[in-house]
Amino acid sequence: MAVRRDDLDEANFDFNTYRHFPQRIGIFVDVQNVFYSARNIFHSKINFKKLMDMIVGDRQMIRAIAYIVQHEDINQSGFIDVLTRVGYEIRKKELKIRPDGTAKGDWDMGIAIDSIAISDKVDTVVLVTGDGDFVPLVEMLKARGCRVEVVAFERSTAQELQVAATLFIPIDESLIFKDNKDSKTKERT
Repeated sequence: MAVRRDDLDEANFDFNTYRHFPQRIGIFVDVQNVFYSARNIFHSKINFKKLMDMIVGDRQMIRAIAYIVQHEDINQSGFIDVLTRVGYEIRKKELKIRPDGTAKGDWDMGIAIDSIAISDKVDTVVLVTGDGDFVPLVEMLKARGCRVEVVAFERSTAQELQVAATLFIPIDESLIFKDNKDSKTKERT
């Protein structure tokens, strides 16, 4: 069963020992999942720089990849530039519109493949998503000897994903831009 960061004292869990230095980590961000969760829960945007800083702490980041689904009608170049400047590698794919009008665009397989590929080079895989489809991936990574942290909004994270993770870290208001005007200014810095 996963330990929640908020419950570390109650669980007799030494967070500093757990996040020993130099711990090597790989970060895999399901951008659409956390973007829409931030918008739906806080009516704002997530600060991806603060997110990375919180996740990395004093550990050694081997890779951080942000997975983006692009819609042809939305220019995301400024957002992608910000993510790149902060230190994320970018993976992009176009949203596919099917003949029946439904849309398909997710990175579940890409995130799974990339995280498995790096699992022998890191101590911890950090999945930034609330998508319960990642439970089998979490179980496989743990079976391969990796710790798996899930960082996401508690209200929009599948309970089974929280339980499967080695550590669940809920995203709170400290990682959210205060208002849209403020977020546009900060995104450029």
